[in-house]
Amino acid sequence: MTNTSDLVVYSDGGARGNPGPAAIGVLVCDADGTVIEECGEVIGEATNNIAEYCAVIKGLEISKKLGGVELRYFLDSELVANQLLGKYKIKTPHIRTLFEAALEKLKGFKKVTFTHVPRTHPMIGRADKLVNIALNRAGF
Repeated sequence: MTNTSDLVVYSDGGARGNPGPAAIGVLVCDADGTVIEECGEVIGEATNNIAEYCAVIKGLEISKKLGGVELRYFLDSELVANQLLGKYKIKTPHIRTLFEAALEKLKGFKKVTFTHVPRTHPMIGRADKLVNIALNRAGF
């Protein structure tokens, strides 16, 4: 049986228009890379950066529900990854609110590493597909 305390998470968020109808896609995998849960859902009207943060928050919520203790978290938003790593400053109040919400969700995990990966990463592509499926189903 796989150890579900060590999880690998991939997420993406996107908007059709910026701002526009937005959605998130999240994949949570076991340490071996097998997807154990995926989620794609519309979040309403948002910018791409808001959608990316909402995807991270959802990924952390799912991971906690699954009993995750240590996470390796991958996302294609260089801005969000580097803000979460403390490398980039947060300049807008609405993004600061989402950043703080993400930090709150980090509580209870032993370790979480955030890594920026290119949009061409296959698992990010799969998360992006979940974003588009959710938007298509909602008629956007």
